[in-house]
Amino acid sequence: MTTVLIKSDIHRLLRQEPPLVEGYIDLDQQVQPNGFDLTLREIALPQTAGRITTSDHQRAVSQLAPLVFNGMGFIDLMPGAYIVTFNEVVNLPNNVMALARPRSSLLRSGVTVNTAVWDAGYSGRSQSLLVVYNTQGLRLQKNARIVQLIFLQLSGETEGYQGAYQGENTD
Repeated sequence: MTTVLIKSDIHRLLRQEPPLVEGYIDLDQQVQPNGFDLTLREIALPQTAGRITTSDHQRAVSQLAPLVFNGMGFIDLMPGAYIVTFNEVVNLPNNVMALARPRSSLLRSGVTVNTAVWDAGYSGRSQSLLVVYNTQGLRLQKNARIVQLIFLQLSGETEGYQGAYQGENTD
């Protein structure tokens, strides 16, 4: 049976080695009743076309041009697509997967974050797609909470994620 982890489960997994999440900004703010808020580390613009093929070794993701926050830690975004990198490193056990949803304040501002599945066994600092639909744009601050990661305990253990993004962005 699959279940959604609650706050006490998340705190328990934060105490294990490796912790469920590390590199967080403010644990009291980020742990939610049913998930964990991820915060903004970096934002970039895609610069090249990506290539998705039937063979993983021919796959190529878009090259990125990092954007710079101003002296107060803000960035003004015009409508368009951006790649965000989170501050937090997520370390999923082999019996837990995760999904993320944008925080409602983003949605109410005409902005969304699209994410992929965090497979059981994945470890790394993930990236997601932020899309500004609001024709007036968005002002975004570094370290702002932008998505809530929801953890799902699986009915059993898997062999764990072994893909190309294992350990990504952990330098």
